[in-house]
Amino acid sequence: MNLSGASYRGAKIDDEEILSEVPQSLRDLLDEVNGFVIYGGGLHVRGACQSPRWHSLREAMHGEHALHRLYPDAVDVTDVPFGQDCSGDQFLLRGGEVHQLAAEVGEIDPLDIDLPQFLKNAEANPVEALCMHPLQQFQKGGGNLQPGDLLLAYPPFCTGQSGGRASLKAVDCLEVQAYHAGLAKQIQEQGNADDFMFQANQ
Repeated sequence: MNLSGASYRGAKIDDEEILSEVPQSLRDLLDEVNGFVIYGGGLHVRGACQSPRWHSLREAMHGEHALHRLYPDAVDVTDVPFGQDCSGDQFLLRGGEVHQLAAEVGEIDPLDIDLPQFLKNAEANPVEALCMHPLQQFQKGGGNLQPGDLLLAYPPFCTGQSGGRASLKAVDCLEVQAYHAGLAKQIQEQGNADDFMFQANQ
């Protein structure tokens, strides 16, 4: 990939052990560059590192914020959550193919492509491949998404009430992940996110 516009590049690999748990395609990528944030925050690929936690593949796989802990009904412990988009939807490797987790609702969709093709698609048309429209809206309003942050939308996109009028705020990515997981659990249990949304924004 062309990383000339990357806003963040991971430091040298300091977690060699985690590489034994990921597919060869991801190992090859991380050997070249240990994760990155590109397209102004449109794509974050995690690295084999101990810190920062928001960039750590180990944290996403085994830590307090592991995706299989946040989404036990959707994410398998063997899934490799290698990256995320600007709004916190997660990209997982499962059986060598990329799957996308819709973070607000906790649903998994297979993309039917492998990691190299996923990266090629992102490079060819990042706005469409990575659903970067909210980021474009945020940037037009003068916002700048820093590495380690994600966009938090209110009302959440899944309510159908956001459209182009959603309030978008840059928030620490681990906080966004926890919020989305709680929202998804609320929807699954009650079929209604309104109470959770109200409480979370007081």
